[in-house]
Amino acid sequence: MLSVVVAPWEGEPVFVRAPDEPHDAASTMKVAVLAALHRSGADLDAEVPVVNRFVSVAGGEFANDPGWDSDPEPWALLGGTAPLRLLAERMITHSSNLATNLCLARVGHPAVAEVWRRAGATRSASPRGIEDYPARDQGVHNRVSALDLVRLLRSLAGEPELLALLERNAFRVDLAAGLPPGTRIAFKNGWSPGVRHGVGLVHPGDCPSYLLAVCYTGPLASGEDETAADPAARLLARISAAVWERRREIAR
Repeated sequence: MLSVVVAPWEGEPVFVRAPDEPHDAASTMKVAVLAALHRSGADLDAEVPVVNRFVSVAGGEFANDPGWDSDPEPWALLGGTAPLRLLAERMITHSSNLATNLCLARVGHPAVAEVWRRAGATRSASPRGIEDYPARDQGVHNRVSALDLVRLLRSLAGEPELLALLERNAFRVDLAAGLPPGTRIAFKNGWSPGVRHGVGLVHPGDCPSYLLAVCYTGPLASGEDETAADPAARLLARISAAVWERRREIAR
């Protein structure tokens, strides 16, 4: 299943394909966790214990697998402490699963649900942590739609520091790979076997900024974090490149 939404920064989408189709959220839900954390008023400079035991929403506990994490830095701090700000940054810039669950434990699921509600999401929710497999086995899933991801990014309009952090995303594959080198894009991607998503705010420089969300669920997604290794990432890059070619028409 392929879902696509193209929209100006302000205004209704100009192109949609299966915009409300639900997909496994993968790491795109980390944007909602980031917003919840910043809106909570938490002291981002506070040191928090770096642990790998989390409460499952199904009861009991679960842990992250370092082999499934794309960021080794938080794991190097295991057993010590880290500033909440650092964990939030690694959650976005390097898509750390461990940092995500530490931030989520700090802010709570209701706060993340409120982020989705304020964004106007209709099909998306993040009711469990990353790798909370006991909850998943009981039918609790993190879901997103392409249209809700556009709504989520647009809801950050009054929080430029969050958009600036999204510009520092180190995984410049899929959507970013389809843009000319040096093009500014505030974005978050997510991937796992069978899933490849991306949502971004693109700043062309020669026309107004625009939003693009692409969600793909299917056999092309290898789960690799590099464009060359994941056919689905190359698909998203081609879509991003095609939208770029018509960027001047979006705001019209």
